[in-house]
Amino acid sequence: MNDLVRQHTALGDSDLEWLHLLVSEWQLLSDLSFADLVLWVPTRDGTRYVSVAQMRPNTGPTSYQDDMVGHLVPRGRRPLLDAALDEGRIVREGDPEWREEVPVRVESIPVRREGRVLGVIARNTNLLTVRTPSRLELTYLQSASDLAQMIAAGSFPFEGQQVDMDASPRVGDGLLRLDADGIVQYASPNALSAYHRLGLAADLVGHHLGKATAELAPSRGPVDEALTKLASGWAPREFEIEGGDGVIQLRAIPLKPKGPRIGSLVLLRDVTELRRRERELITKDATIREIHHRVKNNLQTVAALLRLQARRIDSVSGREALEEAVRRVGSIAIVHETLSQNLDERVEFDEIADRVLAMVAEISPGTVTGRRTGRFGILDAEVATPLSMVLTEILQNALEHGFTQGETGTVEVSAVRGGTAKDARLLITVQDDGVGLPDDFDPHRSGNLGLQIVRTLVEGELGGTFDMVKAPERGTRVVLDIPVRGDK
Repeated sequence: MNDLVRQHTALGDSDLEWLHLLVSEWQLLSDLSFADLVLWVPTRDGTRYVSVAQMRPNTGPTSYQDDMVGHLVPRGRRPLLDAALDEGRIVREGDPEWREEVPVRVESIPVRREGRVLGVIARNTNLLTVRTPSRLELTYLQSASDLAQMIAAGSFPFEGQQVDMDASPRVGDGLLRLDADGIVQYASPNALSAYHRLGLAADLVGHHLGKATAELAPSRGPVDEALTKLASGWAPREFEIEGGDGVIQLRAIPLKPKGPRIGSLVLLRDVTELRRRERELITKDATIREIHHRVKNNLQTVAALLRLQARRIDSVSGREALEEAVRRVGSIAIVHETLSQNLDERVEFDEIADRVLAMVAEISPGTVTGRRTGRFGILDAEVATPLSMVLTEILQNALEHGFTQGETGTVEVSAVRGGTAKDARLLITVQDDGVGLPDDFDPHRSGNLGLQIVRTLVEGELGGTFDMVKAPERGTRVVLDIPVRGDK
């Protein structure tokens, strides 16, 4: 819609925001009207209309099989559009149109903002299945008429009340029609069922919705006056109440077709099962995070015991082996610490890489500077854990064997995400400017325990490739290529 409005019309950004607000709400009008809606906006030169948005009803058959967005029609071809735009009123005159042997009633609703008509909504009703309307359908149509008049007057949608239609109640979920005093005039079967789940024993019609709702909500003190007002529909609000065995989500829409409020429309949905599942997920998430936290604490305890044991060993090689084990355990603990702070089993690996780099740099025999370039991005836990160990081993190997006591140098870790969504890859390069590799060195045959761990984890668990070669000028370069999920 942004592109169409900016390309063809003279509307400004504030007008465009108003149209976005309207489009976020107009599924409600479409469902209440049992009709398709198409938003037409006059072009910059005023000679044509461009359709910038379209909505089909969930409550009835569509009038348009094709997508109308982007169509241009000259002024004069559709007289109802011209009349609504020029006169600023809802236009219903004319006989039904026939489209593919289907009779369609066409109406035009001007879209007004701050006294100006920005465009026109064409409301198209498929008349093929018209029958004697029920009380529910009559209530729908009357509510749709009130909303259409509010759009024509510029009082709907409500400014500053952006609604997420995916999360808000819809017309078919449950509908209540209130008068100006908050008394229920009509309640759909779904709405009654939802209130019965809250514990209502009687009928809603004829009762004050705010008071009935407040009495059903658990309260230790007097009836909640704020809840009473909200449920009475005095202002556009969305809220939830919990009582009995149910949780109900409500959305109040004041109806002001001619200025003063004549009543309200209340949409509601039974979200009991949805909230129950959300609570279960929250409980599971908390349990998982607590497990990661305890695993991290246990690993730190193991590392402390190994460190204590290393201090009691006289053998230099034995002490070094235990210190290496401490760092390996520490790299895994970092991952679990990060996982304990997240709601899912995914981690931002850049932070982990930086901490591993800082941890390993402590063992440097000289003054070696470590740095990271590029982004690892977000990785799954099953990738992050072995990758942290691989990175620890490679960095530890570079610092121990690439530099001598007192020598200065650098170690750079670079990460690049690439590939396609189906075949995403993470290319990691670790390069130092140390002494480099011996001429006869083969990383794939080396008996070094650290390199054996790297080969096993990269090729076995991560399903990637590993190579270690001489750097172009000085030092050693290690290249890892591993598959990852496509999102970054």
